[in-house]
Amino acid sequence: MKKGLFHFITATLCLMCVTGLFAQSDSVTVLKPEKFITKHSIKIDNKQVNYTATAGTLIIKNEKDEAIASIGYVAYTKDGETEAIKRPVTFAYNGGPGSSSLWLHMGILGPRRVAVNDPSLNGPAPYKLEDNNFSILDVSDIVMIDPVGTGISRAVGKSKNADFWGVDPDIKSLSQFIKSYITDNERWNSPKYLLGESYGTFRSAGIADYLQSAMGISVNGIVLVSSVLDIRTLAFQPYDDLSYMLNLPTYAATSWYHNKIANKPADLNAFLKEVRTFASTDYAAALLKGDNLPAEQRTAIINKLSAYTGLGKDYIDKANLRVNQPQYAQELLRNEGEAVGRLDSRYRGISQDLLSEYAFSDPQDYTISPAFTAAFMNYYTTELKVSKEKQYNISADAFPDFHWDWKHPRSYGFFGEGSSPNTTPDLVNAMSTNPNLKVIVLNGLFDLATPFYGTEYTFDHLNLDKKIKANISMKYYEAGHMMYINNDVAANFKKDVAAFITSNLK
Repeated sequence: MKKGLFHFITATLCLMCVTGLFAQSDSVTVLKPEKFITKHSIKIDNKQVNYTATAGTLIIKNEKDEAIASIGYVAYTKDGETEAIKRPVTFAYNGGPGSSSLWLHMGILGPRRVAVNDPSLNGPAPYKLEDNNFSILDVSDIVMIDPVGTGISRAVGKSKNADFWGVDPDIKSLSQFIKSYITDNERWNSPKYLLGESYGTFRSAGIADYLQSAMGISVNGIVLVSSVLDIRTLAFQPYDDLSYMLNLPTYAATSWYHNKIANKPADLNAFLKEVRTFASTDYAAALLKGDNLPAEQRTAIINKLSAYTGLGKDYIDKANLRVNQPQYAQELLRNEGEAVGRLDSRYRGISQDLLSEYAFSDPQDYTISPAFTAAFMNYYTTELKVSKEKQYNISADAFPDFHWDWKHPRSYGFFGEGSSPNTTPDLVNAMSTNPNLKVIVLNGLFDLATPFYGTEYTFDHLNLDKKIKANISMKYYEAGHMMYINNDVAANFKKDVAAFITSNLK
């Protein structure tokens, strides 16, 4: 579901408090927050933006006022803004679960951005770091948050990292961080936005509701980048046909891109509209019939699936009309000795086992990760002036005991923990109790990790009051999971997010 599930990258960095990590008071050791503050200037849309960067940690506490975690962050605040009440602040994070925030940080949100060749290979260092003309810093302050176990964020005191590795403790700890940040920086009355990617969207739904219901903090808007709120939509659970239907339009988009569609339509969007209709009608009805599907209908469905995906009819027949995501990624370009990417299916890479049923590696992942990692690590210690003694984890996978607890009672059905994790109920409650809450969903058409039709399905089943449903908007880009690494798409991403934030202030 995002870099955190696939990355096993760690890098060594240090963060030592300017005033000392620990302070002694009456022989009692007190954990102190840390800050490294630097001043910078860039141009965004040809306008100079002077800003302050603060890299550091905040300490969150439990109900007994005991420190339980030190959470790392990098905040960017525009200089010269005298009225915090008018200046938005956007809290952002990636997904995983178990990913640090460097992807959004260095890809689109931060004032500095790593340049990559999209969707081509990048190769080894050196990589180019440039001023980010697509940052939203001109319209909102930005706080990049690293969840516990990622970045320099760690459990402290009697707590363990594992205490925070689960749906509900993750939601609570990041909500506590947000509350601590707005308290320490006097931003209680500022407009507040959440921006998460992948599992970060799943997290955002929970945070928005937790902030509202447990802390009395209403957020103004939520930006969902490559969204998944209902894990069932992409789980391909045994004998559950939903994921097959919801992935089909992304298969079709991918096959269209790689010229595997006979008589390839010129208009991708019109083509995908046709595939959506087929997926929700004839294909859904055929899967619903299971073993009772008549032979004639079965043949017709196989023919359609082959036409829309470019996969062989014999392959689809043997798959019993049901091709899951890693099977599709491996099969589409098998005859060319390649497989397509999961995070971005425009990417293609060498398939080392042409007999394999599944694609086990992700070309987009391994071609951009070194660039993002190297650029961020260098930037963190040079431009942000963070010292180098403490370990920074790109992913919580660095910890051998990393394991995610998917329990989320809010989404339980009659069988309790047997239910698929789902924060849709959280979002529905947050929007119902805060009817002014706006949501924008950004989708990549070539994203096999969080398919756009699965997102549409989720939002079409919220059963919201029509007045509240109007608060949700969707945007689509001809790109993948990290759509913003493409310069043309990044420009539209910035335009859409900036307009979303500023329009909500009127």
